[in-house]
Formats: sequence, structure tokens, C-alpha cells
Amino acid sequence: MTDQKPVADMTFEEAMGELERVVAALEQGNVPLEQSIALYERGATLRKHCEDRLRAAEEKVEAIRLAEGKPAGLAPADGL
Repeated sequence: MTDQKPVADMTFEEAMGELERVVAALEQGNVPLEQSIALYERGATLRKHCEDRLRAAEEKVEAIRLAEGKPAGLAPADGL
């Protein structure tokens, strides 16, 4: 995993895709200890980035709902 893109520059989709690859590599269990630690640290950073992106998206949706005169807060999406 050399020449890694900085996590802060990743889209949600890019970070989630890399996080899935990190988890898969760790689950295989054939990665040397030092590399496993580095992967785990990268995974933790990617997870936080994804959580932050989701939180920001939720806040934007709440702001839009409030601007439309609808109660702020999370509401189930239609069809889910």
C-alpha cells in the first residue's frame, strides 16, 4: 500500500472502498505483524473519515429539511 492517497482528500466512496480492502487483508490473517498494525491504523483513519462524511451529509439534510419548514431531525427515507 505505497503511494496512498491522503485520507482527507478521499471521497466517501473512495475511503469506503479502501476500508473494505483493508478489512479483507486483515481478515485473511497472512499479513506480517508490522504491516497488520499499519493496516489497522489506516483502517481506523478511514473509518473516522467515513463517519465524518456521513455526519456532514446528515447535517446538510437536516438543514434542507429545516429550510423547507419541516421539522429538523432524521426521518426514514421513503421505501426503506
